Amino acid sequence: MGIGLPRVQRYGHIVTLLAIYWAAMPVSRVLVHHADGGFSESPPLESISDLIEDPRQIVWLDVQDPNDEDVELLRCEFGFHELALEDAVRRNQRPKVDLYDGYCFMVFYAVRRGRDDEIGLFVGTNYLVTVHAGPVSEIDLTAERWRLNADRLGHGIAVTVYSLLDAIVDGYFPLVDAITEEVEEIEEAMFERGGEDRQKHVFAIKRELLNVRRVVAPEREVLNALIRRDEPVFGEQTLPYFQDIYDHLIRVLDAVDLAREQLTSLLDAQLSVVSNRLNTVMKRMAALSTILMSVNLVAANYGMNFTVMPELGWPWGYAWALGLMVATGVILALVFKRVDWL
Repeated sequence: MGIGLPRVQRYGHIVTLLAIYWAAMPVSRVLVHHADGGFSESPPLESISDLIEDPRQIVWLDVQDPNDEDVELLRCEFGFHELALEDAVRRNQRPKVDLYDGYCFMVFYAVRRGRDDEIGLFVGTNYLVTVHAGPVSEIDLTAERWRLNADRLGHGIAVTVYSLLDAIVDGYFPLVDAITEEVEEIEEAMFERGGEDRQKHVFAIKRELLNVRRVVAPEREVLNALIRRDEPVFGEQTLPYFQDIYDHLIRVLDAVDLAREQLTSLLDAQLSVVSNRLNTVMKRMAALSTILMSVNLVAANYGMNFTVMPELGWPWGYAWALGLMVATGVILALVFKRVDWL
């Protein structure tokens, strides 16, 4: 499949209208791209098996919130394996690619803050079936891009699969950028007074980064399987385009790992600062305790109830005791000040 797949720019209000139109369509949506150009939309679902038998037709079936009837439709019209159907309907699958006879099944995730949209993809020689729960904006965006550019980009299922995976992966960058900005803000505020309260936020971001990595790392292996040089799934001509997606995933993983290391370093540095502050406080308390104990030693010595003490009858005894206590305290304070304990 010789296809050229440049980055698609924004299309203003035309794209917005197409997005509204596509989103308003039924839960099971079908787009058919013809070899001679143009699209037909929403053909009868029972005619899909006839459409995919014609290699000149490129069919995309999108199933949102699949029910038993949708699963039966996929079983009858496409003949998908039971295990693949089970993986498509059951949530929380690991990102993966499974090769079957005549098609492959993939699991990809559109990652958001607070939730992940799991997408199952059945990819055949001239069809794509996407299965997911709830609306997925990347699917709507890819449909718009495909409708507007398929006639000039090329005729083949690789165009659609590439555009969808590219839209999903491109959606990771705003998420990672937002998390990186939060990490930088935490780094600036961590060493301020009261920065200890940031620890809860740090651990929350680390969990979020871990979730992103849990999704992206297996997806890297999926792309690696798609671009194997010995047996590429979509043909030799498509390798540079899926390699581009693979490179983007590597960039996302590098950014995630860098942010995690930065947070770990911040926690270590912040714990060191807290430990140093504690040591400073303990040194001051020890110095003050030593001074008070020395002064108290003089007071306790002259407070003993002995009958014979040389200073008891001395007129300057009281002043002598007070002066000795003050001198002891001042000398010890100067010594501790010199060694930076006060």
